[in-house]
Amino acid sequence: MTESTSHHPEASERSGTGGSTRNIGRRVAYAVGNLGQAAFYNTMSTFFITFVTTALFVNVDKALAARMIAVITGLVVVIRIAEIFLDPLLGNLVDNTDTRWGRFRPWQFIGGIVPGILLVMVFTGLFGLVDVNTGLFMVLFVVVFILLDVIYSLRDISYWGMIPAISTDSHERGVYTALGTFTGSIGYNGVTVIVVPIVSWFTFKFTGQWAQGRSGWAAFAIIIAVLGLITAWSVAFGTRENQDQLRAKAREGGNPIQAFKAIAQNDQLLWVALSYLLYSVANVATTGVLFYQFKYVLGAPDSFSIAGVIPIVTGLVTTPLYPVLNRRIPRRWLYVAGMAFMIAGYTLFIINPMNLPMVIVALVLFYLPAQTIQMTAILGMTDSIEYGQLKTGRRNEAVTLSVRPMLDKIAGALSNGIVGFVAVAAGMVGDATAADMTAANIRTFKTCAYYLPLGGIILSLVVYLLTVKIDEKMHEQIVTQLEQQLSHGDVDVD
Repeated sequence: MTESTSHHPEASERSGTGGSTRNIGRRVAYAVGNLGQAAFYNTMSTFFITFVTTALFVNVDKALAARMIAVITGLVVVIRIAEIFLDPLLGNLVDNTDTRWGRFRPWQFIGGIVPGILLVMVFTGLFGLVDVNTGLFMVLFVVVFILLDVIYSLRDISYWGMIPAISTDSHERGVYTALGTFTGSIGYNGVTVIVVPIVSWFTFKFTGQWAQGRSGWAAFAIIIAVLGLITAWSVAFGTRENQDQLRAKAREGGNPIQAFKAIAQNDQLLWVALSYLLYSVANVATTGVLFYQFKYVLGAPDSFSIAGVIPIVTGLVTTPLYPVLNRRIPRRWLYVAGMAFMIAGYTLFIINPMNLPMVIVALVLFYLPAQTIQMTAILGMTDSIEYGQLKTGRRNEAVTLSVRPMLDKIAGALSNGIVGFVAVAAGMVGDATAADMTAANIRTFKTCAYYLPLGGIILSLVVYLLTVKIDEKMHEQIVTQLEQQLSHGDVDVD
C-alpha cells in the first residue's frame, strides 16, 4: 500500500489489499466481464468483415458481390470514424449518471443485452432482408450498426472507467487492469480458436456441407451474444464503486464541452493515446487478415485455430506476471521490451509468410508482448486522470477512459477497411483458393499485413519514449499532492 492510500480510513478495502473474500469476489466479477466484451469486440472488428466477404453475398454474381462488399466495408469505416467523436460524449454521459447502483453498473446491465440482439441482426443479414431488398437492407444496416457501436461503447467505457473508481493506488489498478486484460485475451483470442469449428459445424447441421456458411455464422453470433450478456451482468451485479475525496469532482461530471476540454488539456493522456493508436492500428491490421494468411497464403485454413491458441497461451503466461514484473521493472521498459518482440515477429512474417513453422514462431513473438503493451497503455491513461485533475481542478473518469475505446474504434474501423481492401485487391474472396494466388496477390497481402504495420509499431515506440512522462512514481506524487490540497481546501470540489 502506498502512502497516498493510507490517508483514507477505507483505503485498505478500496485498494483491494485487505484480502477479504468480498474483494476477491469483486475482482472475479470484474475479470469475467471482459471475457465476453473482448469476444464481442473481436467478432465485430475482425470476423464481421470475414462474414461479409465470404458468406453474406455468396449467392450473388461475383462482380455485384465485390461491389456490395466494397460498399459495406466503406460504410463501416465511415460509420465508425464518425462515431469516434461521440465517445467523449458517451463518457460524459457515464460521468453524469447518478443512480443508486452507481455510475458504471447500469451501463453494464444495458450493454449486456442490447448489443447482443443487434449483433444477431447483423450476422443474419437483418434476418435475411439482404436477400429480399438490398436497398432497404443498406439503410437499416446503417441504423443497426450505429446503435450497436454506440451501446457497445457505453459498455466498454463504463467497464474500464470503473478502475479509477475502485482504487487510487497505481499498483492496485494494475491488478484490475491485469485481470481484465487476462480474461480479455482469452475472450478475444478464444474467438479466433472457436470461430471456424463452430461456424463449420452449425453450417453442416443446417446444410449438410462442412463449410463456413451463413447459417453457421448466425449460430456463432448467437453464442457470442449470450456470452456477452452473462459476462456484462457479472460486472453489473458483482462489483461496486468506492467513494473518496478524490472522486468528489467527478460527481459533478461537467457538460459536453468540458468533456472535450478535459481531453484536450491533458497532454499526457494525448501522448499515451497517440502511441496506443499507432500500436492498435498496426495490431488489428495484422490480426484482421490472419485468416487470409492461413487460407490463401499457406493454404491451410483448418490450421487457423493456431492463431488463436498462441495468444491465449502467451496471455496466460504474461498477463498474471505483469503486476509482479511492474513492481520491479518500470512500465516504460516493459513497453520497450514488448515492442522489440513485435518487431522481431514482423521480421519473420516478412521473411517467409508461406512457411508454416516460421509463421508460428512469428505469431509467438507477435503475441507474447501484446498484453504487456496494452496494459501499459491503459494504466498510462488511467493514471492521467489524477494528472488532469491536478492540472485543471476537474476530475473526469469515464471521459478520460473513453479515449481508449475511441482509439480501438478507430483501429477497428481501419481494420475493417484493410480487410475488405486486401480481400478484394488480392483476390481473396468467394471460392478462391491458395492455388489461385499470384505473386502480385502475395505482395499486396504482405504490404498491408506486415510492412505497413511494422512501420506503425516503430513509430508508436518512438512517440512513447519521447513524449510520455507520467510513470508510477510521478503518479504517486500527484495523488499525494491532490490529497494534501483537498484536505486543506485548496482545490474547489464544488
